[in-house]
Amino acid sequence: MELFKIGFITVTLIDVIDILIVTYIFYKLYLVMRGTIAAQIFVGLTLIIFISLIAQTFDMRSLGWLFSRLTDIWVIAFIILFQPEIRRVLLVIGRTRFARYFFKISSSATITEVIDALRELKLRHQGALIVFSSGPGLNSFIETGEKIQAKVNKELLISIFNTRSPLHDGAVIIRNNIIEAARCILPLSVTVEVKEKKLGTRHRAGLGLSEQVNALIIILSEETGNISIAHDGKLSVCNDYDELKKLIEETLEIPADSKGKMGDILEEIEDEK
Repeated sequence: MELFKIGFITVTLIDVIDILIVTYIFYKLYLVMRGTIAAQIFVGLTLIIFISLIAQTFDMRSLGWLFSRLTDIWVIAFIILFQPEIRRVLLVIGRTRFARYFFKISSSATITEVIDALRELKLRHQGALIVFSSGPGLNSFIETGEKIQAKVNKELLISIFNTRSPLHDGAVIIRNNIIEAARCILPLSVTVEVKEKKLGTRHRAGLGLSEQVNALIIILSEETGNISIAHDGKLSVCNDYDELKKLIEETLEIPADSKGKMGDILEEIEDEK
């Protein structure tokens, strides 16, 4: 469908959509590369492409021939020059909701790293507060901490909860198999005592968050070494790593608005006591 003409150039709706998509792609690429040396090369490459388009539009043969020689090798040059940035862009694309909808990310490695980290922290008599969620509702709490955006790693979790680390005093939030942030501030529950036992700050924070969002919160006590689970406004002790693994699997795999088997597992833990 023809929209308008610029001289002898006819502009259609498809042309406008095409230009907008290309502009958006270049804008996102620039945001990823901004602040690096590659950004300057990217600007230069954009200018070359722009001049090449002008040469083709106005049938400038000499200039068009010169840039056609450059386009023969620009793909290889692009890959060599922007290898780190291309990797970063692909990583960003892989983390989008659209990509996760088609490609389910395995959570087995994440669970293994977390369990191993809890074992080590327990041996060191150090506490931990870890939040798991596969859905929205945590953005406001993530913003209160320090952005990490890193793959879940045992050594990283141990370093964060080391008592000498400036990040240990707060919660680590894990979403979609990524450590979103550390030292996050969680809302304290008004409940101060469960089964005649007074709750510390970590336990009240974990319980408080579970009362507001659908998430699984793991609390490792420095004093007793017990591992507690906060979910749906309830607090349970779970020192069995196999049961803990099942709970984390349910949290990472099922939709955020569904409790799945998690509630049943927690009820089984309570019944055993």
